[in-house]
Amino acid sequence: MALKVGMVGLRGIGVPHAEAHRQDPLAEFVAVCDTVKERGEKAAEKYGVRAYGSLREMLDGEPDLDVVDICTGGYENGSWHYEPAMEAMAAGKHVLVEKPLSSEIAHAREMVRLADAQGVYLGCNLNHFFSDPAEQARAYLDQGALGELVFCLCKMGFQGGQPENYRAPGSPKVAGFPYFHLKAFLSHPLSVMRHFCGDVTHVQAFLNRPGFRRAAGEVMLSTASIHLRFANDCVGYLLSQRGDASYGLGGWWSVEVGGTRGTFCIENCVERVTFWKAPDVRGPGKPADTAADQPGAPVVTASGTHEFGQTFARRIHAFLEDITNGVPRDRLRASGRDALAVLEYTFAAIESHESGGALVRPHPLPPLHGDPATLRD
Repeated sequence: MALKVGMVGLRGIGVPHAEAHRQDPLAEFVAVCDTVKERGEKAAEKYGVRAYGSLREMLDGEPDLDVVDICTGGYENGSWHYEPAMEAMAAGKHVLVEKPLSSEIAHAREMVRLADAQGVYLGCNLNHFFSDPAEQARAYLDQGALGELVFCLCKMGFQGGQPENYRAPGSPKVAGFPYFHLKAFLSHPLSVMRHFCGDVTHVQAFLNRPGFRRAAGEVMLSTASIHLRFANDCVGYLLSQRGDASYGLGGWWSVEVGGTRGTFCIENCVERVTFWKAPDVRGPGKPADTAADQPGAPVVTASGTHEFGQTFARRIHAFLEDITNGVPRDRLRASGRDALAVLEYTFAAIESHESGGALVRPHPLPPLHGDPATLRD
């Protein structure tokens, strides 16, 4: 039986969520909630669902609701996530939240605690690794093709243009917030790095903004250089920028993970993954060894698509699928705990920056207890 889904927030990011629910066989899209009456009514007419002016009204009017999908925004793109998520979980509903989990780390921790106490699924739209290239890369890892992990390099950001006549963002959710880029965006690259390499134990960050932003009076720190150490002793580096420079190798989104037996690199998120098997002999690289007609040539797997938008439907389907299958809550893909982890790393990066680049240990995650109904000795 399809899960009854209600959505909160129908502007911007809510549109691809709504389209995904409408088309997914595991969802019965029944209701929308938006504090802007006209927007809610327009969405209700478009999707053939009922409209409500508040979450309380939607919960009262839809007692059989299974899932509440929260696509609100707010300051730093996350200040309106906490209240509706807590209200929905307190009512016993499963909740999917757009990233970041919250713009405040204390709120994010409370959200994860309440989900555990209520026994409900809490997921976050960490959709960047729900793609064919990421699945192939994960298969390389799981098959042992990379061996012991050594490094992870991630570059993820926005296309930059010519800086002349630049105007700082005037939106109240951005203006005046130095950490807008980190809070609003870093959940994506950090979740990808953690997906492949596991938990992070140390963070060091250097944050800055170029001269054209300074000249415009902007305070947002738009360039982030972040060094990571993972629990498995792998080291990582993340470079993220918000339109400060033009794209280079790998496009707007690339992640490279190298190990003792092989290395993969995903380019432009959904487009392709390349795998290099470690040669039999160590030593300086020889370009001829990796030519297309040589035994050491890389294996390139192209997805055949450039459509990043497909990741929304795939991620949402995974959430609905996990609930439908009753997976243990600590095995939920892109869970609230996963979203909390990358938010802890983000706040550790902020602390490092404010301490002049000091090495910071992220706040520990809540322990995994396991579900007695599913966990076996």
